[in-house]
Amino acid sequence: MVGRIKANGALNAFITVAEDLALEQAKAADEARAAGAARPLLGVPIAHKDIFCTAGVRTTCASRMLADFVPPYDATVVEKMRAAGCVTVAKTNMDEFAMGSSNETSYFGAVRNPWNQDRVPGGSSGGSAAAVAARLVPGATGTDTGGSIRQPAALCGVTGLKPSYGRVSRFGLIAFASSLDQAGPMAQTAEDCAHLLAAMAGFDDRDATSLDVAVPDFVAGLRGDLKGLRIGIVKEHFAEGVEPRVLAVLRDALREYEGLGARLVDVSLPNSGHAVPCYYVLAPAEASSNLARYDGVRYGYRAEGYRDLEDMYKKTRGEGFGPEVKRRIMIGTYALSAGYYDAYYVKALKLRRLIADDFTRAFEHCDVLAGPTSPSPAFALGVKNTNPVSMYLNDIFTIPINLAGLPALSLPAGFVDGLPIGMQLIGRYLDEGRLLNVAHKFQEVTDWHARVPAGF
Repeated sequence: MVGRIKANGALNAFITVAEDLALEQAKAADEARAAGAARPLLGVPIAHKDIFCTAGVRTTCASRMLADFVPPYDATVVEKMRAAGCVTVAKTNMDEFAMGSSNETSYFGAVRNPWNQDRVPGGSSGGSAAAVAARLVPGATGTDTGGSIRQPAALCGVTGLKPSYGRVSRFGLIAFASSLDQAGPMAQTAEDCAHLLAAMAGFDDRDATSLDVAVPDFVAGLRGDLKGLRIGIVKEHFAEGVEPRVLAVLRDALREYEGLGARLVDVSLPNSGHAVPCYYVLAPAEASSNLARYDGVRYGYRAEGYRDLEDMYKKTRGEGFGPEVKRRIMIGTYALSAGYYDAYYVKALKLRRLIADDFTRAFEHCDVLAGPTSPSPAFALGVKNTNPVSMYLNDIFTIPINLAGLPALSLPAGFVDGLPIGMQLIGRYLDEGRLLNVAHKFQEVTDWHARVPAGF
């Protein structure tokens, strides 16, 4: 596995290969298996997005600011995956501090899409998605603040799940926007994601936002049929702005669901069009607060040649952060400043409630919602770097779910010009089991998830 990762370095999907740790954990897994242990994930290689703290292994958040940071502890997700028997083989590349939709903001360079290496893999969990798509690892962890698991899963042709907010602990996950960030699994299939979610979910008293609720048997829940299932078709997600061939792929996928016994119903999310501006007030505001800790004093990068403490702060943050991170810090600081707090931040909070209420009303008429994950297939590297707003609009269908705290999943649904297209399924709060079941049944009668990029 480590050899294959090193042989496919052109994808730039990984920042650190943890060879010694992988050998140590693999040996422990072999010993446990020889002793009669029987766990579904025992010995399974896994890669962690480089936003999860891993004890003794460099954790960079793809930033110069943390390029040499080695945490003394594991994130809860890492800890739980290790307890389940997984073998940590590497840390995956990502957008810097999870800020991006194309995995081009990384200090360590852009990740390339294995389906076409001139295209982006999506972001911010692009390294994890590319690694799974290229079959370099069978599963990986990601984080999703506004679509950062689902959008790269769609563009790389893998399955990615954003759980309900609070389902998976955020302890040891380096924060971007604390009220939006959520960790989740990425794998080839919904069944694999069910196993991974079962391992990583659960209450953690080290995370004040962690939910003290029972973790269902996600794997057992895959078996139910879809007869009578009501799939809500969101009117606003099948409108202008989505590439027509993407919509054609989704309509074919929805016909498959009708063949499985599901019924399509029309629903509306009238405030979803305001989700992107709402998000780009709230998320940068939280980022401005969370990233204030990176000042060169306690850990991380420190600039040289400063005159005094204030000059050290300015030079450290100016040199340590990349352009996109700086842009969001400035937006967030502005929105929280005196005179603008009520005009921007408070209004965005009110709009967030209206967006969440839209979902509540929609679920009175259906069991899950379905639509596109992204409005287009993977776009070319560099094509949107000079237009931040165009880049932000790639997450137009994923951001509302984070604002509402709901679970959502992206699964492969077809191809356009040799590039994968993802279908997004959205569920009620804490209803990840139903989403996994609905995705699994689709994957039993289709093979989009089983297709592998040429050369891998």
